[in-house]
Amino acid sequence: MRIHDTTTGTLVEAAPGPTARSYVCGITPYDATHLGHAATYIAFDLLHRAWTDAGKSVEHCSNVTDIDDPLLERADATGVDWRDLARDQVALFREDMTALAVVPPQPWTGVVEHMAPIVAAVERMLADGTAYRVPVEPGAGGVDPDLGDVYADLSADPAFGTVSGYDGATMAELFAERGGDPDRDGKKNPLDPLLWRRERPGEPTWDGGTLGSGRPGWHVECSVIARDGIGASFDVQGGGADLAFPHHEMSVSHGRMLDGPGSAPRVHAHAGLVGLEGHKMSKSRGNLVLVSALRRDGVDPMAVRLGVLAHHYRSEWEWTDAVLAAGVDRLERWRRAVSGDGGPDATAMLATVRAALAEDLDAPRALDAVDAWARTALAPGRDTSGDVEGAPGVVARTVDALLGVRL
Repeated sequence: MRIHDTTTGTLVEAAPGPTARSYVCGITPYDATHLGHAATYIAFDLLHRAWTDAGKSVEHCSNVTDIDDPLLERADATGVDWRDLARDQVALFREDMTALAVVPPQPWTGVVEHMAPIVAAVERMLADGTAYRVPVEPGAGGVDPDLGDVYADLSADPAFGTVSGYDGATMAELFAERGGDPDRDGKKNPLDPLLWRRERPGEPTWDGGTLGSGRPGWHVECSVIARDGIGASFDVQGGGADLAFPHHEMSVSHGRMLDGPGSAPRVHAHAGLVGLEGHKMSKSRGNLVLVSALRRDGVDPMAVRLGVLAHHYRSEWEWTDAVLAAGVDRLERWRRAVSGDGGPDATAMLATVRAALAEDLDAPRALDAVDAWARTALAPGRDTSGDVEGAPGVVARTVDALLGVRL
């Protein structure tokens, strides 16, 4: 099973040992689940299914960023308590993932329930000299404002920048666009990421021990949840393409600071972004197609999954009515094809599906193999003398186990 490694730009063996470990970054629970989310989680679900089919023991960890600025902003804008918003959206996300046949991660951890280990990790970084404090503005910091916010010192990590391979100008641009604070006064390096944000009026806050009251930064959350869930070193770190920098770059850097230079994921894999009407599908733009809305409209989730699988996971593509219509048509055609007791020999189809997924999760090629079998099975007046009893069952089980499509 080979997959494209963002760092090297090459196909590499995804998991060489008998146990395959992955961490895929989870949602911030508002506006869940849009098709961009679905495409990412379906992509890595294919990886986990291919690993399982190959006989590996799969350990798949993920998180929920259930405390973050965008969540608080949405809660404030809608007049909903942030905890209620997060809880409702997580429940909806779980329903959507179940409907799309995405095998759930284990462990699956929310940031709020993992606060103590995150605090301990940041305290350790301060003690080790890989983090530092930055003074806060008047009115911030609760009862002990002198403690300040805490930032990672990227100069302590000589390998910083090796995940994405971006040059300094690109990193600076993306850091500013994707939640960073390059202009914060008191930082040693504009790219240094926030580890612990001290208490601000009106914001949720937690006991940070020697850090003071506050809440964690985004990147350290994933770093700690991953190392606590599946270990400091694991096979594949995955997510959408926009997470390569700064999120994965930063979280891996934190891991090296905590556990040494050899404690990074072996492979960094990223799914292409899904667009709508000429723009990347994003919460900030609001151009979203929600899985829950499609389900409410009576769309079969398996047709949605097939619409996603028709595109290679690393490609950038647009969701359209035609994509959905093609998924609906393919699902109906496959179901008709497997409805009999016998059919064309499915041995070659199974081999092709396995081979396609083993070569960088080539779902379109896998779909083509099933399409070819279905065309033969449904061909008018075809010679059935060579049919194999139980072949439709082989196809149905292949599609279910490897592609996650229930027929």
